[in-house]
Amino acid sequence: MTDTNTRLTEIVRGNDVVLFMKGTPLFPQCGFSSRAVAILNHLGVDFHSVDVLQDNEIRQGIKAFSDWPTIPQLYVKGEFLGGSDIMMEMYEAGELAELLREQGIVHPG
Repeated sequence: MTDTNTRLTEIVRGNDVVLFMKGTPLFPQCGFSSRAVAILNHLGVDFHSVDVLQDNEIRQGIKAFSDWPTIPQLYVKGEFLGGSDIMMEMYEAGELAELLREQGIVHPG
């Protein structure tokens, strides 16, 4: 396993919810990252973010790690869920909130 894969594994396993994004939650650097942050904030999710623009190894490595070509990428309890389009579809269908409740990340209410 490469050093980058080791770092990615530690990040993903060390946090219940991880969003690999362009920019930060306060200052997203692309519309897709902004939408992903907005969805998580609306659901009241406490999440760890990784700004891929600050580390090119992470930026390229996460694409191979997940076998997904775009950023942002959302992980919940170590599992890759998808990018902003999948997040939006799951959010609109109520599936994302349900998954987060099932995982004990957000509480009903």
